[in-house]
Amino acid sequence: MDFNAPAKDNLFDRAKVIGKAHTRIDGPLKVTGTAPYAYERHDVVAGQLYGYPLGATIAKGRITGMDTEAAEAAPGVRAVVTTLDIAPLGIWDFNVARLFGGDEVNHYHQAIAVVVADSFEQARSAAALIDVTYETEEFDHDLDAAFQRLEGTGDPSTVVGDFDAAFAAAPVTLDEMYHTPSQTHAMMEPHASVADWSDGEQLTVWTSSQMINWNRQALATTLDIPEDNIHVESPYIGGGFGGKLWLRADEVLAALGSRAAGAPVKLALPRPMIMNNTTHRSATVQRIRLAADADGHLTAIGHEAASHSLPGERPGGRGENATAQTPLFYAAPNRRVMHHVVDMNLPEASDMRAPGEASGLMALEIAMDEMAEKLDMDPVQFRVLNDTQVNPSKPDVPFSERHYVECLQQGAEAFGWADRNTTPGGKRHGAWLIGHGMAGAFRGSPTLNSGARVILDGGKLVVETDMTDIGTGSYTILAQTAAETMGLPMDAIEVRLGNSAFPVSSGSGGQFGASSSTAGVYAACLALQGKIAGQLGVEAPEFRDGRVIADGTETAMADLDGVIEAEDSIAFGDFKSQYELATFGAHFVEVGVHVGTGEVRVRRMLAVCDAGRILNPTTARSQVIGGMVMGVGGALSEELAEDPTRGYFVNHDLGSYEVAVHADIPAQEVIFLDTTDAVSTPLKAKGVGELGLCGVAAAIANAAYNATGVRVRDYPITLDKMIDRLPAI
Repeated sequence: MDFNAPAKDNLFDRAKVIGKAHTRIDGPLKVTGTAPYAYERHDVVAGQLYGYPLGATIAKGRITGMDTEAAEAAPGVRAVVTTLDIAPLGIWDFNVARLFGGDEVNHYHQAIAVVVADSFEQARSAAALIDVTYETEEFDHDLDAAFQRLEGTGDPSTVVGDFDAAFAAAPVTLDEMYHTPSQTHAMMEPHASVADWSDGEQLTVWTSSQMINWNRQALATTLDIPEDNIHVESPYIGGGFGGKLWLRADEVLAALGSRAAGAPVKLALPRPMIMNNTTHRSATVQRIRLAADADGHLTAIGHEAASHSLPGERPGGRGENATAQTPLFYAAPNRRVMHHVVDMNLPEASDMRAPGEASGLMALEIAMDEMAEKLDMDPVQFRVLNDTQVNPSKPDVPFSERHYVECLQQGAEAFGWADRNTTPGGKRHGAWLIGHGMAGAFRGSPTLNSGARVILDGGKLVVETDMTDIGTGSYTILAQTAAETMGLPMDAIEVRLGNSAFPVSSGSGGQFGASSSTAGVYAACLALQGKIAGQLGVEAPEFRDGRVIADGTETAMADLDGVIEAEDSIAFGDFKSQYELATFGAHFVEVGVHVGTGEVRVRRMLAVCDAGRILNPTTARSQVIGGMVMGVGGALSEELAEDPTRGYFVNHDLGSYEVAVHADIPAQEVIFLDTTDAVSTPLKAKGVGELGLCGVAAAIANAAYNATGVRVRDYPITLDKMIDRLPAI
């Protein structure tokens, strides 16, 4: 099915199922422990052995020797495979790190061996017996120095007007530096796989992956085997946040171990290797310059940033482009935007929830607040004044739908913004200074072609697609889409996901999953309707209440002859390039800061979201509040602390990498605007999962400043950055 023009009035505008709250259909499986995650696939193949990885203990250099004699002689050991045993493996398009093979080491905890044994304990014990010698090389991890070296060099990604002249001429300007730290996904389920490559030909992997088709392609490239020889399954995923978009070492080591041992192998990366071997969000250094006229209209925006990426033979490291939103978010006739990617021998930096915008808005939305203060303007009104309905860097390209101002205004009303504290450090309850802050949210809304297969048998409909559910509610919204389109009740729909034998979908990530995959299921259902109409010999039938209605007759779908199957995909046309598609939001936060210690506590939070048709308010709200919680961690506690002498992240477990928890946030509220976007998909929906994170940290930072009068531009906002500047007790 081709989507070549904006959607017109259709059944989703009169929906009975889509857009309605529905509890997760996979919820009972998860709360009863019967939804099997990757490491729990005990029954998929007999004779599973255990693999345990070994990681490098240097950041850069070469392995000069690996003595495996003691490990091979250890009890229960079936195979030992070292990186010196095989030539360097291939690197797929979206990977930068070489996952195994050869003697070169590019980052700490790079996988260099796998031990396969009868038990987990035996494999782990034997891995510790491998003696490795290295030849180390110097490395440089100073991102601030790199930014100073690179600032102003290279070609900007966006140039509009004359930034330098406008900045110099403006009556009100801001020029500040901001820092965000490296962060890790910290999903509960580790990177884990069960692999069966015991015959050396056909490889089957039960894994935890957000993108089934990409995963299969990456395995084929990395292991140099035909894609048709690979089968991948990942029906349940215990969180990903972008960390499971790409092939990682758990699958590669399990596969190599299986081939060496001649048996299936299961392997989970230990938490320290998840932090140091897989991907993470790069730290950023950002310089933001804003200029405005006396009335508060922005006349110039300058944003230059640097982030780090693992050096690789194949270019492609993207780091964390913190300037991603700046060409698009606010109006200004002059702008210059530039992002520097700095090669550093740290673990691979790649996508983490809202890559780019999450870090960029941590800085830009502080800068907008600082500018509002310089102008003596309400921060909400300052943002309203600088709204735009066109791409400000390409004024001939309109936004398909943009309701940012409504987000700001409804949020201010619902939060009670008019009654906020207006004097930094001026409101106190007992030992707590009370502050209020807000920030804008922006995230692009892409779509990817996506397919599905639907099978009708006796009034029951099965949906098959390799789409994944990473805790986002894919099972539920795909069932709702099929039920709405086919006129069936929800309990007549069975959804099967995460299997490479199913039609290729968009997968989960980039805020494209929900909108793309539901459109793919819709396309498959329309193809099924056509087959049913052909069987009945009718035209343009209506599907309602489990019946096919046409030409004055009604036929129960349960009475149709045989099993009817159809497959199709949604293909998004070039017309979408005529528009800018994005989602928008506004975050409002109240915090308390202890006057004696500088401890920051979130008291209440509100998010207002403009994300097209909300497919399921229950699952969408869950996504947004999850993003808000992640934003609290990003603002107040999350930071991968680097050992500069060894080149690794020291706090590489969930005990010392501190994420926010329920007890940290007493109250959260989410408001969805009642909007649709006909340019996005036939369902007029857009993603929302990453929007919930964008801007949250800045809203907290702005609230902390409002509470104390202490401005912190270096995340996380820990008490040591405030305590010596707090108001007198």
